[in-house]
Amino acid sequence: MFHDDLELDEALDEIDPLRHLMHQSDDDGGGGNEPKILVPKQRRSVQGETLHLSFSSPCSQLSVEIALAVDASPGCGGITWPAGEVCSSPLGRDVSDDGKVLSSYLTKRGPEFVHGRNILELGSGTGLVGLVAAKLQLQKTTSAGTSTPSVYITDQAPLLEIMDRNVQLNDLSSTVAVAELNWGTPLPPSLSVPDLVLAADCVYFEPAFPLLVQTLCDLVDAGTGDKETEILFCYKKRRKADKRFFNMLGKAFSWDEVTDDPDKVAYNREAITLLRLSRRKPPSLRTRKNN
Repeated sequence: MFHDDLELDEALDEIDPLRHLMHQSDDDGGGGNEPKILVPKQRRSVQGETLHLSFSSPCSQLSVEIALAVDASPGCGGITWPAGEVCSSPLGRDVSDDGKVLSSYLTKRGPEFVHGRNILELGSGTGLVGLVAAKLQLQKTTSAGTSTPSVYITDQAPLLEIMDRNVQLNDLSSTVAVAELNWGTPLPPSLSVPDLVLAADCVYFEPAFPLLVQTLCDLVDAGTGDKETEILFCYKKRRKADKRFFNMLGKAFSWDEVTDDPDKVAYNREAITLLRLSRRKPPSLRTRKNN
């Protein structure tokens, strides 16, 4: 006997951990019972296809060109997801009906935003967001010659090959490192401590919720404290159970919605939200500061 919907969901997760990536009815209300698909629609085949994406800023002549191999054979991480596309360029009709939130936002902020920063992308999949960040860094480096780009794109072992392929496709082998990072495990010593963490479409697999929160904590806590690590966290609301993730996240982080994006209203209509996370101080540190 299950006492609530979340308890039932957890039991079903044990039976079929990937069931959330299939068709399901919208359980968030609104009067509709139409099935929805959590894996975003891809053009033609998603095995061995290469997409050519162009990101530009409406406020400048800035343009970022990305060649992106997509391949579903190693899992759903090998395809493009809506929130990641929102993070690299302005919303457009050529790539995704949901827009391109996190990639879009980075492009609109421009090279100055990523200049001189150590950047790490979590759950990179194809590596789209990290690749856009690296190309922006290169534009600043080419013009000023004063920065050494440092970008890590990370995911589980089955996705490393496609990420490596995309790094090579975009001639970023000298500036982007591909690394295995399993959420909830100790950070590999080979990773540089980031001061900017990018995460897009990481909230979809309930058993991984506490692991993701732990890794976010580890990345921030690995810093020296001289400068707070900035986390841009973009997600698409899909299920009521997403609240469970944010209940966990709220114990370690506070957050504010990013408001300086002119496309915010458009992607909010698609249930996509871009947040900036801040680490909560442990009670012992708060007490010491007050004393």
